[in-house]
Amino acid sequence: MNFKRNRSRYTSPPKIEQLEGELRREKYKKRYGSVLRSTVYTLITVAAVAVLVATLWMPVLQIYGNSMTPTLQEGEIVVTLKTSELKRGDVVAFYYGNKLLVKRCIAGPGSWVNIDEDGKVYVDGELLDEPYVSELAYGDCNIELPYQVPDERWFVMGDHRATSVDSRNTSVGCVSEEQIVGQIVYRVWPFTVFGSVN
Repeated sequence: MNFKRNRSRYTSPPKIEQLEGELRREKYKKRYGSVLRSTVYTLITVAAVAVLVATLWMPVLQIYGNSMTPTLQEGEIVVTLKTSELKRGDVVAFYYGNKLLVKRCIAGPGSWVNIDEDGKVYVDGELLDEPYVSELAYGDCNIELPYQVPDERWFVMGDHRATSVDSRNTSVGCVSEEQIVGQIVYRVWPFTVFGSVN
């Protein structure tokens, strides 16, 4: 008799509150799993799209060296925009051998470039206004001046004229459109200098 009483105590049906609590827990588990899967799929999709955009349209680069100071400093991270419509004054990244260089477009195809001993640059006979250059210099120049830019090429120079090796030297020369990765449009790191690149 005692045995039957004890057994009935342990096998008594659960109360409504217990059932409702268990049901809530099971629903929560299902919802949590569904939200977790959805979040993971969304993150994977966003990451894939970001990689695709960064590779095809807006490559992200880190600046090395000081040939573009004061405009760009070593260690800064910039975003480039792939474009075929460049203009004088644009800052571009381009392939040079197995490296990427960053310089400023000075003159386009067919233009005549001349540089005097003080480092003043003339394009088609007009003196360039270059507020981005802090100190003019003739630099490492071994081309014959005045120099005509070949077809489908750009004459580029670094903003730090004394140290930059660029189109003034035959080792780099003028840059073909196929070499150009894109125009540098934004500086994204460090955040203190976040903004457009001019």
